[in-house]
Amino acid sequence: MIYTVTLNPSIDYVVSLNQMNIGLVNRLRDANKFPGGKGINVSRVLNQLNVSNTALGFLGGFTGKFVAQSLDQLNVNSNFVKISGDTRINVKIHAQDETELNAKGPKIMESELQCFIDNFNSITEKDIVIFSGSIPENLPQNLYDTIIKKIKKNGAQFVVDTTGKGLMDTLPNKPLLIKPNNHELGDLFDTKVETDDEIEYYGKKLVELGAQNVMISMAAAGGMLVSKDHVYRSFAPKGKVLNSVGAGDSMLAGFVGEYVKTGELEQAFKQGLACGSATAFSLDIADKGKIREVLSDINVFER
Repeated sequence: MIYTVTLNPSIDYVVSLNQMNIGLVNRLRDANKFPGGKGINVSRVLNQLNVSNTALGFLGGFTGKFVAQSLDQLNVNSNFVKISGDTRINVKIHAQDETELNAKGPKIMESELQCFIDNFNSITEKDIVIFSGSIPENLPQNLYDTIIKKIKKNGAQFVVDTTGKGLMDTLPNKPLLIKPNNHELGDLFDTKVETDDEIEYYGKKLVELGAQNVMISMAAAGGMLVSKDHVYRSFAPKGKVLNSVGAGDSMLAGFVGEYVKTGELEQAFKQGLACGSATAFSLDIADKGKIREVLSDINVFER
């Protein structure tokens, strides 16, 4: 079983208008509400790939009920801890530029946190846990480390999609996959990476530090996968970008979903790129039809 972790889920309220005028009344062209959160996005894509998974995290209040009901409608299996606070609402504005207004999120009580941690007592060597996003300020900043040590004792593998020190701290435990973008990769080493050679160099540094696989997303430039024995590269397929929210999560889901089926790195990388691009070309998380369509346009080569 694959478990996805979303510590601070949300309702994503996505609004569209021709132009955003600050300080004035703006008339929306369109508005939609979606269950949000990086791990939730991963679960939704895994569902499209027919890969069994369970979404974990915290939900509370009327907003939490909306997220839970939405996931039920999408046939996403979940086991969220019910909390006393309200799940947050994030606003995504699509106008001349993309603008995001992200709320801080609810306070998590000690008893609620312990209930969440107890979810991992039954994790086994057959399971993979995907940690997506940063740890909210109101939770212990070593929470990922605590859970990783618990599941590693039982032989489970894990995947991490976070940034900065939180990511670096997980490397000694040998994550199956980490997924920085090219800018985050540079930030990890306090430098700027621009060329493929530089991306490969610092990707290999992360492998040396413990990551089994490093998948670097590069937006319109495609992506690169660095492992101990291979470096794969692909350029982005052609298409109209409608939405960047969830594209990286979709890329991660595509990789993990294919890897658990085949164990083939190159094919997993290709599927990851297809899922990420398919979501970028969709208004919401991509469906299986769009993923299949884009997959045929992905070309991967070894450097």
